Amino acid sequence: MTDFQTSLIAAAGVFVAGVFIYNKWQEHKAKKSVERAFASEHDDVLMRKGDDEPSFDTHADMRHDARPEPTFDTEAATTTRAEPSFTLGDVPLVDGGSGAYGVQAHEEPVAPSVVADDVQHPEPVPAAPVTPAAPVIPVAETAAPASEAATSLVDPLVDCLLPLELEAPMRGEKMLPALQKLRLVGNKPVHYIGLAVSGDWEPIQHGVVYTKLQGGVQLASRTTALNELEYSELVTRLRGMADEIGAEPHIPDMIEVMAEAKNLHRFVAAHDAQLGVNLAANGAPWGITTLIGALEKQGFDVRPDGKFVMPDGEGGQLFTLSTNVSPAEETTSRLTLLLDVPCVAPAKDGFGAMVACARSLVQRLDGIVVDDYNQPLSDAALAEIAGQVKDFYADMEASDIPAGSTRALRLFN
Repeated sequence: MTDFQTSLIAAAGVFVAGVFIYNKWQEHKAKKSVERAFASEHDDVLMRKGDDEPSFDTHADMRHDARPEPTFDTEAATTTRAEPSFTLGDVPLVDGGSGAYGVQAHEEPVAPSVVADDVQHPEPVPAAPVTPAAPVIPVAETAAPASEAATSLVDPLVDCLLPLELEAPMRGEKMLPALQKLRLVGNKPVHYIGLAVSGDWEPIQHGVVYTKLQGGVQLASRTTALNELEYSELVTRLRGMADEIGAEPHIPDMIEVMAEAKNLHRFVAAHDAQLGVNLAANGAPWGITTLIGALEKQGFDVRPDGKFVMPDGEGGQLFTLSTNVSPAEETTSRLTLLLDVPCVAPAKDGFGAMVACARSLVQRLDGIVVDDYNQPLSDAALAEIAGQVKDFYADMEASDIPAGSTRALRLFN
């Protein structure tokens, strides 16, 4: 062992001894401090006895007074509370996955309930039978009318309803920035309406005070149904948004929501119908430049994206037309008129208008009406298709999603 190693060992020993002595000294100081703190005698008021001093009953669980238990007047309990009844119309009610819905048309008088120690214990009377009605927008037991604009945004037939209880009334402009952060989940839109102080449900607006909120996420689209991942994302983002505005969200059960979403998407898939009528050139192909002029004279609007649309006169469209070639092509020998059946109301007779347009173009452009296999379409075949379209419309009407309605346009967008 070298002198250097010996020196290191000695230094380590001195360090350890120093630490030990320092700890003993600190322990001695702490002990003395405790002894000084408890050395003096104090007058314990809990141990004094006298007429003017408080005493404690050890058999009373150290309580001065026992809280009296509430008692109930059983004789007065015969006073009952009449539950509100609803008159909802004659249209079938469809549950959109978040409970039963309907406007409360009238409410029976409520008899006073028995109160004992601030606790109500009425005996409920069974509610009157509910007559089904078209879906409308209530929230959290509030009976209030819903405007058409509100119903078009949050519809219990096509949306999963998301009630939000506000901690206090809030102005629309204060909550809109937070609501804008959750407007889409996947490809499913999320909308909100509010219960205004006027008592009406309406879209959230600046300058209006709201006492309740109702959100709604669309259960299905033309492509997919709301799935578990989208719903989980919705719940997480909804809670964050609710915390921001001081609201308590009521989250529907995921299993029930998924079942409703799949059921609605099955309906959408079964009614996703598009009808096409083709025009084939009898001779030489049509020049695109000449064709555009003829289509404009026929009443078509040429959109910036090159799409030809036949307007319905109300801001919507009846059917579209495709040249079946890329914009770079100069000619085409085939045109296709296409009707999106569930998106056009029966009253507009989209199929009839499309056939009439095709016949007019045949005369204007010297062509022939054919099917997808290039076979001529006779008047009898077109009449048969028109009958099938009529049956299709009747089926959608029976499902409470009429073709061309706001519901249909949302689902088949």
